[in-house]
Amino acid sequence: MKKLLKYFVAACLCSMITINTNTVAADGYKPKQPIEKINKSLTVVEKKVRGAAVKVVTGGGHGSGTVIQYKDLTLVLTAKHVADGVLGSSYLVANEHEQRNATLIYQSREHDIAVLVVPTPFRYLKAMPWKPTKKYEIGTDIVYSGHPSWHKLMSFNGRIVGYEELVGSGTQLIVNTYGWFGCSGSGVYNTDGELVGILYGVDVQYSYGVQIQENLIWVAPIRNIDINTALDAFCRGSVKGYKACKWIINGTNF
Repeated sequence: MKKLLKYFVAACLCSMITINTNTVAADGYKPKQPIEKINKSLTVVEKKVRGAAVKVVTGGGHGSGTVIQYKDLTLVLTAKHVADGVLGSSYLVANEHEQRNATLIYQSREHDIAVLVVPTPFRYLKAMPWKPTKKYEIGTDIVYSGHPSWHKLMSFNGRIVGYEELVGSGTQLIVNTYGWFGCSGSGVYNTDGELVGILYGVDVQYSYGVQIQENLIWVAPIRNIDINTALDAFCRGSVKGYKACKWIINGTNF
């Protein structure tokens, strides 16, 4: 049952609805005024997390992602089942203001995490810094922003309420918040702005059919990936001397 549950939750949150990808051209738009009104009750961290959230467009559907800045590289973190192509595949990542093509450079089937690189950084999006948390305590308050179903970007908060162990994947975080198809791949942060993990699934109950529990969300802890390992293949194949790749080639400068 646990094995079946793992595969179900790992696949359930990539929305397969048809979406409009006619977003604004990469360099052709600068908003003259706020597109949306944000209440002052939203914390600084919540605003930053919302501002770094993107939609990751797949064939006929979408997932969500978070843009991070790691030294001189702009990356998008999402779920592996969202960016499920071969390494080197291109994905459209977009927010309300602009869009970019991103290249898949790393994926972990075991932990359902994928990393894409954005060759041309966003002009009007401020990426979150690479700041993985070291604490995964029950009771930790979290925030995330994602794209459930056909809706535009939405922001949610909640807290870590428990853990589950999955064979082959280790400890998973269970978060009490809201999640639905399309939210998978969202970056989940704590209130200090530290990255807790990547949202990838929703809980289900197998009685009288399948009942989705949309308020019990599965999150892969970000400690499941090592950033240098994730960048290894990209850095070895790049002709540019990125600072982020400095210690990857044979552990020395290049």
